[in-house]
Amino acid sequence: MKGLTREQEKRVEDLLSRMTLEEKIGQMNQESPSIVGGFDVPFAELIEMMTDGRISKEEFQKIMEGAKQDYHEDEIRKGGVGSLMVQDPVKVNELQKIAVEESRLGIPLIFGLDVIHGFRSVYPIAIAEAGSFDTDLFERTARMAAKESRAAGVAWHFAPMLDVARDARWGRVSEGPGEDPYLGSEFARAKVRGLQNDHSSTENYVAACLKHYVGYGACEAGRDYNTVSMAMHLFYNAYLKPFEAAVDEGAMTVMAAFNDLNGVPCTVNEFLLRKTLKESLGFPGFVVSDANAIRECVVHGIAEDDRDAGIKAALAGMDMDMGTEIYSKELKSAVEEGLLPMEVIDEAARRILSVKMWLGLFDNPYVSEEAMARYKVLPKEHRDLALEAAEKSVVLLKNEGNVLPLKEDARISLVGTLAESREEIIGAWAMSWKEEDCVTIRAGMEETFKNLRYFRCGGPEGDINMDEVLSAGDYGDVIVAVLGELVSMSGEASSKADITIPGRQRELLEMLMHTGKPVVLLLMNGRPLALDWEYNYVPVIVEGWQLGIEMGHAVANVLSGRVNPEGRLSSSFPAMTGQCPVYYNHMNTGRPGSKSKFTSRYLDAPLDSLYPFGYGLSYTSYEYSGLAVKEEGDALEIDVTVKNAGGRDGRETVQLYMQDVTASLVRPVKELKAFRKAELKAGESKSIHFTLPKKDMGFYDNEKVYRLEDGLFRIYAGGNSRDCLMEEIRVAF
Repeated sequence: MKGLTREQEKRVEDLLSRMTLEEKIGQMNQESPSIVGGFDVPFAELIEMMTDGRISKEEFQKIMEGAKQDYHEDEIRKGGVGSLMVQDPVKVNELQKIAVEESRLGIPLIFGLDVIHGFRSVYPIAIAEAGSFDTDLFERTARMAAKESRAAGVAWHFAPMLDVARDARWGRVSEGPGEDPYLGSEFARAKVRGLQNDHSSTENYVAACLKHYVGYGACEAGRDYNTVSMAMHLFYNAYLKPFEAAVDEGAMTVMAAFNDLNGVPCTVNEFLLRKTLKESLGFPGFVVSDANAIRECVVHGIAEDDRDAGIKAALAGMDMDMGTEIYSKELKSAVEEGLLPMEVIDEAARRILSVKMWLGLFDNPYVSEEAMARYKVLPKEHRDLALEAAEKSVVLLKNEGNVLPLKEDARISLVGTLAESREEIIGAWAMSWKEEDCVTIRAGMEETFKNLRYFRCGGPEGDINMDEVLSAGDYGDVIVAVLGELVSMSGEASSKADITIPGRQRELLEMLMHTGKPVVLLLMNGRPLALDWEYNYVPVIVEGWQLGIEMGHAVANVLSGRVNPEGRLSSSFPAMTGQCPVYYNHMNTGRPGSKSKFTSRYLDAPLDSLYPFGYGLSYTSYEYSGLAVKEEGDALEIDVTVKNAGGRDGRETVQLYMQDVTASLVRPVKELKAFRKAELKAGESKSIHFTLPKKDMGFYDNEKVYRLEDGLFRIYAGGNSRDCLMEEIRVAF
């Protein structure tokens, strides 16, 4: 395995030769602490009862006070567990001691956890951070998360999430880098480097887990867990790309998706797991199922029962079962009866043992006391990095009348229940944050704006307090309205048929507008929202996303002008929900949308997105000129001049797009091919150079043949996917 020394490979093979069938299958079994006692219904049903409102959160907590956690200690002693999901370092050491000192072969456990956007130092959700277009930042935040989690015994991150997602109705769009396969691939590479590459100490790196492999972001109608059907050229050219990049960067593990792809669930899909991932891409690590996914293959209708599902998953290349115990219960007899080759078990165990060896768990299985103590209080450099990431992820969508930046001595009315919530700045799938680390928007802005008053007024849920609305209008020279979604409204199992601002918040905005004071709409949300009304009526719109523990300071710094916003959209924003899915790099039709009726359009919606991919404003302005494209050898050499035409220094994201005008398959109207960050002083101009290798100008057909075809190409450069300069060039390959 790449990354192991010959001596380590020999240790793995020696260990494998001494393992029983049961012990090998044990490595393929991942457990979670089981909640037992204290209630009369299964734990899963108890969760559903709280979710659907049959019991309150308070009643649930009261029930849980009488519950206990079973950590499967007896199974660990027998060598029947390969992995657990635990994040308490004391408990990690306790369980690891059982595995290392009390099991027959002393094989260490690997502890895994969802660390999608930070461990304790929570940084922006992925859809927001990707909008920084800053690969160095992606890598540094991942490295920070790896160090923090390893100090808690978590050596395996179920991250990065790399699903290309083009339908904002899907809740899990919040967890990934957006709609573009190129940006997603750059995000993937950087995250893998950050998580895995600092081998100066075993306390500094973890194993990445790429999820959800593959196509989950294309679930039909944006409904979570739904079926996925796509042409194979779309699979190869878009949805596979970030995973391919991450595997090339050396990712150690992969998580298969829940969904079916073209009729075969990814969990039992031999084409995806064995032929494409392991054989074609040369993936050396192991594949884990998503939670309960092997059992769900019975519900899918592709397996007769648990045993059948387990056999099919193992044959397809699924190395580890997350949470069902089907492998533990069913695979031994399947091997003994000749239904499952022993080679399949050996391969899975070898891959798992090799990753554990690569992580240094055999030589350093325990969390040191020094490591445990290191993050009792967050280091300043970690808070600083979380702040930098948050600042770079804020997107200025509209600034009519140059209301922003705000003067620090201005009288400001801060409005909205979201503004004072620690929980709501964190975002979906943050598991390890501490309340004392979180800076709310109210807290951050009160530090900067000394004449600020806070008025709750309303939020995503509940009624509007009219007295507070009137008071806010009376007090402030400017009203900052913090509105959007609760964390629970995006993420897993949070698909929505209506992605306008929820509740009575639009009504609240209207009331605030009627006060006659300038209104700054500061959004907090985990998905692109349909903002047609807000775009037409609200003078200032700031996309704040859910930015993590330093959100309050980041927002204050941007609104005050201490920081010039540079964030861009990693996903297009629709005007109306009915436009979904909407994305910039769509295929053309024979009748492209126009004002003419008989074209590809809606009668009652705009032709295009409201805000396109790559869009974002600044407190200065940028002008593009002099786009020049030359063919030189095996590449196109491209230059464009960017001028900071405003009065403030700034950082522009220069984006390069391409269109293959005529090809043997219909190609996207634009494809992102590169981007550069340009720091420009006020009034300064710079020539930005790109080299586009010809080998990167091709595409895969439906048979996975990579095609480079002579013909006309359009090269675009600009500050977003819509507003670009364009030059045409004929290219011969």
